[in-house]
Amino acid sequence: MALTKTVSQVIRLEHPVINGFKEFIMRGNVIDLAVAVVIGTAFTALVTSIVKNVFNPLIASVFQADSLAKALPVMLPGGDKILFGAVIGALINFLLIAAVVYFVIVLPLNKLKEAQDRRRATGVPSAVVADPTTELDLLTEIRDLLAKNSATDQGPRHTA
Repeated sequence: MALTKTVSQVIRLEHPVINGFKEFIMRGNVIDLAVAVVIGTAFTALVTSIVKNVFNPLIASVFQADSLAKALPVMLPGGDKILFGAVIGALINFLLIAAVVYFVIVLPLNKLKEAQDRRRATGVPSAVVADPTTELDLLTEIRDLLAKNSATDQGPRHTA
């Protein structure tokens, strides 16, 4: 009987482990991570295409090879070879990815953060609202309304 209840709980997704998993998946940081992985994969494909179709042919022409992966071969005894061109291609791929991440993402975000810090230091809010209402404004308005109402009253309303 206990096994039947457990199976029905799992089928209805009411088991504590399943509930914990659902909470884990629905956290914002998991969704952000999933989006980052998808975008990172697409970005990697873009950079790989640029390296493969632009930089590899240019560098391969310098080394007179049909592709960078086959450039600078070093023959080993036994017929194997070390392909230094493939290592150079991977290094170029890494440097391109690092440069794009730095110049497109890190540098602009750092500049934005510095600008926000400067505004905060001078007292300028980062997001200016057309008519900002603060607690002090509301309390002042309430005080003025109470003062106005008490001035219009002719006398006490309650008698003891």
